[in-house]
Amino acid sequence: MIVDIDDILSKLLEQEDTDGDKKITIEDNGPKQFELLSNGGEKLIIKGTYQLSNLLQELVIQKQQGKSEAVINREFIDELPTKRISRMIRDFYWKGLTRRMDKSGIEGLISDSKNESLTAEILPVYVPNGDSLAFDYYNTLEKELPIKAIKLPAEITPEYVKSINDQPGILSLKIEVENNEVKGVPFVVPGGRFNEMYGWDSYFEAVGLLCDGKVDLAKAMADNFQYQIENYGKILNANRSYYLTRTQPPFYSSLISEIFEVTKDKCWLASHLKTAIQEYETVWMVQGKRLTSNGLNRYRAEGIGMPPECEEGHFDVELKKYAEKEGISIREFAKMYQDGAIINEELDRYFVHDRSLRESGHDTSWRLDDVCADLNTVDLNSLLYKYESDFAHLVENYFDGEFEGYQSTYWFQVMHKRNERMQELMWNKEHAQYFDYNFKTKSQTQFESASNYFPLWAGLVDSREADKLVKTLITQLKEKGGIVGTSRNMDTNLPQDVIQRQWDYPNGWAPHQMLIWGGLKNYGFENELKELVYRWLFMITKNAVDYNGTIPEKYDVVEATHKVFAEYGNVGTDFEYITQEGFGWMNASYQYGLKLLDETLVNELNQLTEPDSLFKF
Repeated sequence: MIVDIDDILSKLLEQEDTDGDKKITIEDNGPKQFELLSNGGEKLIIKGTYQLSNLLQELVIQKQQGKSEAVINREFIDELPTKRISRMIRDFYWKGLTRRMDKSGIEGLISDSKNESLTAEILPVYVPNGDSLAFDYYNTLEKELPIKAIKLPAEITPEYVKSINDQPGILSLKIEVENNEVKGVPFVVPGGRFNEMYGWDSYFEAVGLLCDGKVDLAKAMADNFQYQIENYGKILNANRSYYLTRTQPPFYSSLISEIFEVTKDKCWLASHLKTAIQEYETVWMVQGKRLTSNGLNRYRAEGIGMPPECEEGHFDVELKKYAEKEGISIREFAKMYQDGAIINEELDRYFVHDRSLRESGHDTSWRLDDVCADLNTVDLNSLLYKYESDFAHLVENYFDGEFEGYQSTYWFQVMHKRNERMQELMWNKEHAQYFDYNFKTKSQTQFESASNYFPLWAGLVDSREADKLVKTLITQLKEKGGIVGTSRNMDTNLPQDVIQRQWDYPNGWAPHQMLIWGGLKNYGFENELKELVYRWLFMITKNAVDYNGTIPEKYDVVEATHKVFAEYGNVGTDFEYITQEGFGWMNASYQYGLKLLDETLVNELNQLTEPDSLFKF
């Protein structure tokens, strides 16, 4: 049936959107029944929050296409929830999250909405010293856009990065010339206030892209990783100037391996494998930086002073004690410290840990607070084991056992050596799990965290250990909505008045779920796999059904809700009418999770069958 969009939209919102947020959710108090009258006089009664929010979305989708009249298909109004969410991700959200660093896309990157003080009228676009194509291109664009092309020095130091903190800008990514036209190689952003290409987010997003057959976009993500390593020396935390001294959890070898499984493009693989080995050697394996004397690795971001992307007040709890000693206000102390007028080595060490914590991707967590740079973390060493394993198998299977001067036997030896060190220093037989190892105190932290189970995904766990490890995982971290970031025990041990860290209990995150699912799949724990996937997808599905299609950054998995109360709020919940993009790795977890469930459990999801009625808690 055909309806007038503005007329129906107005009547629908007036009747059903009782709280005025331009969404139809279970919190609205309308009659939850709407009589839809077509231009031709046909009538259709639509009942229920989910169906009414679908009608709202269908009207808005067609309005955004420039139409004044909409064709309303009953099939889309009553669409099964899993089918609709998956279709919206595949057909709409990935497109909404895709950006380019060329004229067509840079306008969307001009505003840095994470912190109002970082947005300037003229956006600096920082270009690697050796990329003349990009520098010339952005110079030309200055005539059309409010940007300023700035060439970076050949050597980028922490001192230089601090010197440009008062003029933060975007970092160029890969551009190409195609038919005499410059085009940016596309990338996917997380969503919401994050309009940059983020490090480990990109890997998980690419997993979702591959699930949806968007191979070229996944390849483009890898190509931008390669550009970053070759031009900035590392895969960046994200492509903003203040991230130049920070990398992110290493997933590059996994990304190129999974793309190669689809494309079988050996030339492309060889190019990226060479760059991945370069990253491994120059970013991770430099003694005294991210490689420690015991042969294991740590996160160790460089930088001076407070991270500028954090909003004013974020560090007040830490700064207060120092400001009181100086007899000045927190704001005065912060300015003097940033300007170098106050030297405080203790605070300097705190911010080394803080930046390293942000480099880990787990920003923030009490697991890593004020200690991160002193830890050989389970997550990082599992990921580097995966690098070494990927290198070994790719070189052996596709390059006749030798590549870039390395024999596959070398990589097998390196990975086995790392495994031995992890077993010696991180595995705790009594607690049946791996723990982060503090190489300063020479002790395990015994902090219970989802990241302790990355070894399952990396494939480094002995089959006898795996059974014990999975039992510990389920006992300590399984909650109603899936796996929680840190255990209830760890939360109980914290002082009552501390800040709620977003990567900790009761919150759950897509990358933790996806890696743990992959680990369970590797080791054949089918029952545990199905249950954890179902719990996570049920939570996403139920919240999307009840809240106008909302797919946010993270969830409270204990209460199985998107209503998260933590330091940074919840990106992806602030929209009107219809979410345009969901959230990157959350979208990916949904698409990946659906592929892991059998038809019977997908049917239960569509009926919104509570997990506790299907699985023993």
